Amino acid sequence: MSEPFKIDPTLAADAMRRQIDLACERMEATYENGFYSKVNVVRHWSKHNPELSGKIARPSALRWYLRRELLKLARLGAEITITQSRPRVDLNSPTLLEMIDESEFDLTAKKVFLFGPERCELSIERLEHYTATRAEDFQRFVLLTNYQMHMDAFAEQFPDCVGSSRAGVQMPTLHHRDTGNQGISIVNIGVGPSNAKNLTDHLAVLRPDAMLMVGHCAGVRNHQEIGDFVLATGYMRGDHLLDELLPPSVPIIPSFLLNRALAQVLDQRGLRYRIGAVYTTADRNWELMLRKTKEHLRVSRSIAVDMESATVAANGFRYRIPHATLLCVSDKPLHGKPKLPGDAVAFYNETKKHHLSIAMEAIGIIKQEHPEGLPNTEIRAPGEPLLGGPGTE
Repeated sequence: MSEPFKIDPTLAADAMRRQIDLACERMEATYENGFYSKVNVVRHWSKHNPELSGKIARPSALRWYLRRELLKLARLGAEITITQSRPRVDLNSPTLLEMIDESEFDLTAKKVFLFGPERCELSIERLEHYTATRAEDFQRFVLLTNYQMHMDAFAEQFPDCVGSSRAGVQMPTLHHRDTGNQGISIVNIGVGPSNAKNLTDHLAVLRPDAMLMVGHCAGVRNHQEIGDFVLATGYMRGDHLLDELLPPSVPIIPSFLLNRALAQVLDQRGLRYRIGAVYTTADRNWELMLRKTKEHLRVSRSIAVDMESATVAANGFRYRIPHATLLCVSDKPLHGKPKLPGDAVAFYNETKKHHLSIAMEAIGIIKQEHPEGLPNTEIRAPGEPLLGGPGTE
């Protein structure tokens, strides 16, 4: 296991794919034997950062991603060498928190992988705990919801999907698996920005192609109606959860490509929707502080209020994951239409399948137009990590 494994960039396409599969098998065997793997990449075309390296944990959870990224590099002529690195960390080690502390971690530093192996280890363990599903079953496209009805609709559409292995799990999850993890996963993250941050912090280590928030919102404009859709073009971060990590002055916008696909589906179906800023609050009873909230809505020109979208978007921006928001107006508290039990149940029953199918049809468009992964250059910075999806230097 200690002998270096080199990927030959001169091989024909099929032979190169087989060699990369062998490289992934090598990394997985190394991991099972108690060690991380080190990936070293020499890119002769790069003037300023020709040689990069990084350590990989739980490679089986990233196999689809490693295969895609290493194949792109090899096709460009990069020299890739894989060796055995240091022993795996004990997650009960008292030094673990110091090893994964990101308070001074430069997420834009040029390296072979965004996260260190210890961070990956912990996040995968947490992800599997919260969802009661294997990290290997997560697909490239992830829907986030906070309604069981969306989970039920997903299960009805994909009766063969893989779900959480135990009852009472904190974040119920379903995976419609496809070859190369090209399917769709859906996670019920629960209500509120803290849950949204928690899940996306850990999901980020799996490098999904996209995450899409599918939820409900309060409409705040006169001409919105119950059942209308909202397509976020920006966010008012009233949750304040990530303010210290990502200054509120940093503009956060969803993926143009995802939004374009969602708008295409909405237009084809002749559905009413508005585009604009979504105001995310940490206060479920924001209506009880109406004067303050109305001023925030006025100056931000927001068209809807929810409790998760801006948090998901901010973490998507931080961790370079394309993201978007598709909300459905469930109430209009500023117009005498608060969310009440009877009306809510009727609304949920009418919209649950419709809402989800729009998101999945849009993902289908993205998969067809971008089979090698959704470009994410607009959320990348100079000196970005190498294994980071299409558009990387």
